[in-house]
Amino acid sequence: MDEPNGGVPREDSEERGAALEASSLDDAFLEPLDEEGLPVEDEPLDEEGPAARPAAGDPGAGAPGQGPRQARRMTSKDIEVLLLGGERTLKRREVAAAAGVSLYSARKLWRALGMPNFTDDDLAFTQAELEPLKVMPRLVREGKLTEEAAISVARAIGQMTDRMVVWQVEALVEDMISSQGMSDSEARVALLERLPDLVGPLEEVLVYSWHRQLAAGVQRLVVRAQAGLDSSEEGRDGTEDDAPLPLARAVGFADLVSYTSLSRRMNERTLAQLVQRFENRCSEIIAVGGGRLVKTIGDEVLYIAETPAAGAQIALALSKEFAEDEILPQCRVAMVWGRVLSRLGDIYGPTVNLAARLTAIAEPGQVLVDDVTAKALTGDERFVLEHREPEMVRGFGEIHPVSLRHGTGPGIVLD
Repeated sequence: MDEPNGGVPREDSEERGAALEASSLDDAFLEPLDEEGLPVEDEPLDEEGPAARPAAGDPGAGAPGQGPRQARRMTSKDIEVLLLGGERTLKRREVAAAAGVSLYSARKLWRALGMPNFTDDDLAFTQAELEPLKVMPRLVREGKLTEEAAISVARAIGQMTDRMVVWQVEALVEDMISSQGMSDSEARVALLERLPDLVGPLEEVLVYSWHRQLAAGVQRLVVRAQAGLDSSEEGRDGTEDDAPLPLARAVGFADLVSYTSLSRRMNERTLAQLVQRFENRCSEIIAVGGGRLVKTIGDEVLYIAETPAAGAQIALALSKEFAEDEILPQCRVAMVWGRVLSRLGDIYGPTVNLAARLTAIAEPGQVLVDDVTAKALTGDERFVLEHREPEMVRGFGEIHPVSLRHGTGPGIVLD
């Protein structure tokens, strides 16, 4: 979303672009450190050092006394064999039969996982895929999942991994463009050579992260769910639009000011860096504040937290971060404490809609909450609340926005 009259001068946009080009999006977290934990300079390698000599057994090393030979270039077919565990030799009916399900049921599962349609004549699957494709049917037969739940879980896996793969590929391509001076097409070809060495490590981190996220989800489910529901009753009489919904959450939006005006004046690479910087900063603050980033939509992020105070701390930290950022513009932020419905990795309900409406009427650099949320925060010295004039808001009628500012205490502290 943009400021109604929020054009920015071309010079300002160009300055931001130049600053983005000159800045590093992330701190170097693999710098060599001395005994006191401080960065040290790398020692240069001479021309005869290890970097100049291919190791024994290296595909690029030739026989003794000969120059290095050219290694065979990896193809997309090679990568597919590596990832799928072999050549595609099985047809869809063979795989469905091996899994003990009808072709109709198998196709529903495969579609949920994001696979394209295959004909009866296509060699579509490998032998190595048989066991993973038996997992969901087995869970249904054993009564651990209903068919509907199995399809829903499979769809979650398919959609999340699809987005993750696209994100990772683009991140690697962008890195090669910026660090090695390649064109976009050159970087995408070169990525084929790098992938075999990355598949195993990325898979390891993926599984580890899933375990951590599931452990955090269990903690929220068991330890905090009832406390959140109990606190969501404060200041309410049960007639609110969100009363029937099951989860109590703080719902927040952060929206960059004048994003459209900026994006029109930036080239593709600079715009990508701006969006990445915005998302990186937001995800870090939300994670440190104990919240969860639900999704990003271009110039806007949606997050949730489990208490009004946590949601408010995140909102203030986001506003402060972008007010002080020399490259990114300011943002508008709003947060509402209420009940939501969580489905398909997203959240729904009047609470989400009200937070979005408050964001739209906030001033650049301002954080707004509604009056019910303000009541939940009243008495907490970490926050200063200032009531504004009532406003008519589409879909809600007259609302009473409250400006939220930092009170006592350090707030969210980033390392």
